Amino acid sequence: MSNKENQSVRNAEAAAGAAAVPDTAVADSPGAADLQLSDQIQKLLVEKQELMNTLVRRQADYENYRRRVEKERHHERRRGLEQLLESLLPVLDAFDLALASNASGTSPEYVKGFELTRRQLWDVLSKEGVQRIESVGKEFNPHLHHALERVETSDHADGIVVGELQPGYVFHDRVLRPAMVRVAAAPSRAN
Repeated sequence: MSNKENQSVRNAEAAAGAAAVPDTAVADSPGAADLQLSDQIQKLLVEKQELMNTLVRRQADYENYRRRVEKERHHERRRGLEQLLESLLPVLDAFDLALASNASGTSPEYVKGFELTRRQLWDVLSKEGVQRIESVGKEFNPHLHHALERVETSDHADGIVVGELQPGYVFHDRVLRPAMVRVAAAPSRAN
């Protein structure tokens, strides 16, 4: 082989060798590979932390949602119970009126039956948390009382409830029905 041919073969081998070695040969050196792996690990750790933060936020959002729904359910159940109790108050009033008008011709057993039925109804209502508003002798409170009449009297201080026309009731500190009352007023001074 001539010099020229040897030179051609060497050039071809060198070209083939250069083609076999990728351009990333520099990146495949031990220091560069560690740096590349370290960058990938950092990116994965950042991505993991973002996913964990998202997961924690989603769990907190779900817990808040669950609590809100449970609170709304409880409120709706209580409101339904309030409506039922409000609708039973006229029945209780009817029993009270029937017992108050105890006619002389009524048999004692009949009256006793009314009293027992009224007591059973009241026991159910009070067990659920209904309480009667005490009005007579108390100071007028517009949150608990509805004044129907002002009575001029010197026997009671101004603003004291002197009579109850219809009882009022509260349910867990919420007024179901205000008491209909008469309120004392100081006598007017005629000059």
